[in-house]
Amino acid sequence: MSVTTGSTSTGTALPTAASAPMVLTGTPVVPGVAVGPVVRPSGAVRLPEPGAAPVAEADRPAEKQRFVAAAELVAGRLAERAAGATGVSAEVLSTTAGLARDRGLLSAVEQRIDGGTPAAVAAVEAAQQFVDMFTALGGLMAERATDVRDVRDRIVAELTGQGEPGVPRPEIPSVLLAEDLAPADTAGLDPTRVIGLATRLGGTTSHTAIIARQLGLPCVVAVGGLDDVPAGVTVLLDGEQGTVTVEPDPVEARARVEAARVAAEALAGYAGPATTKDGHAVQVLANVQDGAGARAAVAAHAEGVGLLRTELAFLGHGTEPSIEEQAAGYADVFEAFAGRKVVLRTLDAGSDKPLAFATLPDEANPALGVRGLRIARNNPGLLDRQLDAVAEAARRTASTPWVMAPMVATASEAADFAARVRARGLVPGVMIEVPSAALHADRLLEHVDFLSIGTNDLSQYTLAADRLSGDLADLTDPWQPALLLLVRMTAEAGERAGKPVGVCGEAAADPLLACVLVGLGITSLSCAASAVAGVGSRLGTVDLATCREAAAAALAAEDAQSARAAVRAVLTGR
Repeated sequence: MSVTTGSTSTGTALPTAASAPMVLTGTPVVPGVAVGPVVRPSGAVRLPEPGAAPVAEADRPAEKQRFVAAAELVAGRLAERAAGATGVSAEVLSTTAGLARDRGLLSAVEQRIDGGTPAAVAAVEAAQQFVDMFTALGGLMAERATDVRDVRDRIVAELTGQGEPGVPRPEIPSVLLAEDLAPADTAGLDPTRVIGLATRLGGTTSHTAIIARQLGLPCVVAVGGLDDVPAGVTVLLDGEQGTVTVEPDPVEARARVEAARVAAEALAGYAGPATTKDGHAVQVLANVQDGAGARAAVAAHAEGVGLLRTELAFLGHGTEPSIEEQAAGYADVFEAFAGRKVVLRTLDAGSDKPLAFATLPDEANPALGVRGLRIARNNPGLLDRQLDAVAEAARRTASTPWVMAPMVATASEAADFAARVRARGLVPGVMIEVPSAALHADRLLEHVDFLSIGTNDLSQYTLAADRLSGDLADLTDPWQPALLLLVRMTAEAGERAGKPVGVCGEAAADPLLACVLVGLGITSLSCAASAVAGVGSRLGTVDLATCREAAAAALAAEDAQSARAAVRAVLTGR
């Protein structure tokens, strides 16, 4: 990404009093403007050096207990924060808490302590074993390495009496700049204290980006030159343009903040339902994963749920949750949107969301392995019991939820899934996350009643780029014309079949891109509750013909950056 000083020169030197502000450019993730002093994550935990004096044999049981106590304290803190969170934040915190309690990690640490290694050193060595394994696996599993390091640092800090690592709680509203953030740190941000976020690494569909969007936090990722900006310096972060301006002109900064405030007030008046300026209806739905999130989405004027993530009922469990336990959670969401559309995604486990009782160990490439619907190949009972739980929740709440399967690749998979869903009186659909599914969308629609495009995974499989890689963020950008072409092909298949096609990936949360998606023929958009008003309001400013013109401009572009610029010219004239 580029670093510009003034209009043409490049470099990373901070501006002098006489120079124009330095503008750092990255990938926009969450629109909005934030101005404030820079804060950075607290200093790294000091890890113990190898070669410490061995633990006496008589003291080793106590040393193992000391590690268990520290790990449980870390897990308990994360679990407590998860209980007070919703959506992806709750999922991330629960997953990280589960990692602190992981039996494999505990066993690896205990083996080292049995050999005389002190607990803190054993924790570092055992964690590195798992980091090396996840890094070698690549793909989505590589993000697990970040989680392991995060848990390692928290446990070591507890064992050695250091302060808990993570993001500071600034006294005044500030802009957080970081190399990268552990998902648990992002999930714990207080948006009243941290009002903007920029990272040097990361992509538009990383956990950091997804959580920032849920929090409504202006965010830019993959920003070059960010490391050269010291703490305390004032910056202007623009989450729509994808820029971080160092020491901005105070007058311009105030004007940008005022414009953002006026825009936010306009959004506050949004009450749905969403239509284009000429009356073309587009459902703007919410991505949720529990009852609390669903109720927040109702308050945000979402017209329904376009993606009910069901992983929260499974993550962190050593055994499969019961049908009753699952049904109670689903019913909580159905009740929040009584009489309205709720689309539930069956268990999307595997890869970066492993389950102790279902995920295959030691897959060579988990991102291309047994994940999503494919888990049912070896464990069909897991899917059947989940569908039984959905049917029971539907019976209790007199609802008719739509149920879709993730990671469907063939028409025969769609047919089998649809039969299972219809047998329980529910409405079947599948997700379009694999290019083969988009190419055969007509065939899939012979068996199911709707399609929902998961742009996060579809982008990485289409462009052959890990969606969590900051170095490849430009390729997994949802504005990539190749991805949009697959969206158009899928939407056209829906039009021919007379069946709805929605988008539930992070692309749906971008108000500018939402206009393009509507122009491509998409009938519904599902996004974080915090993005509903922005998307719905933006659609109300354009007519359908303009959306189609914007879509044509995006498809004709050579890359994501030029697509975004071309559409902005169509929609805003700049």
